[in-house]
Amino acid sequence: QLQLVESGGGLVQPGGSVRLSCTLSGRKASIYAVAWYRQPPGKQRELLAFITSGGSTNYRDSVKGRFTISRDNAKNTVYLQMNNLKPEDTADYYCNAGWYTDSYVPLEYWGQGTQVTVSA
Repeated sequence: QLQLVESGGGLVQPGGSVRLSCTLSGRKASIYAVAWYRQPPGKQRELLAFITSGGSTNYRDSVKGRFTISRDNAKNTVYLQMNNLKPEDTADYYCNAGWYTDSYVPLEYWGQGTQVTVSA
């Protein structure tokens, strides 16, 4: 059983920054690719970024240059550094463990989410 727990969300002003953490627990957590998703209020969940077990990264165009995904395998933690936040970044943020082949393949390992609200 693989478990994921997100943390780091909260209220932040436009232009501010926040770093989200996703801690994985379970055997061989480092073999999984990990993705960050978000779900704005009233909208569908969308893939933001993922990082493979080898450290390769990919980002949604709308967050390129502002968001950075990274991982620390020693801590079994994946981070999402979010800079220059905008009101449209307001959402529930989730991490997911999956596999990478030609693209990210999500598995049914999700955290409970952490809410980020960008507002003055």
